[in-house]
Amino acid sequence: MAVDNLVNRLSEQLSQLLPPGVKTLRDDLEDNIKSVLREAFTRMELVTREEFEIQSTLLSKTRIKLEMLEARLKALETQVSELEKGGAH
Repeated sequence: MAVDNLVNRLSEQLSQLLPPGVKTLRDDLEDNIKSVLREAFTRMELVTREEFEIQSTLLSKTRIKLEMLEARLKALETQVSELEKGGAH
C-alpha cells in the first residue's frame, strides 16, 4: 500500500533526526510517529495515484456516454416534435 510506504519513510526520516542520546527511544518514537501519520492520512482521505487514475478514466468514459445519450435524446425530441407538427396538419 502506498500510504504505508509513505508512513514508513516519513517515520524513519523523522526518527533519524533524533539526537544520538535518545536512540533507545527511537523504536517507540518511530511506532508513535507511524501511528500519528496513519491517523492523519486516514482523516485526510488520501487516495493513491493509481486509484485517482482509475476514477479519472471511469469519469471520462461516463462523460462520453452522457454526451452520447444527450445527443440521442435531442435527436429523439426533434423527431417527436416533427411528428407532432406533421400530425397537426
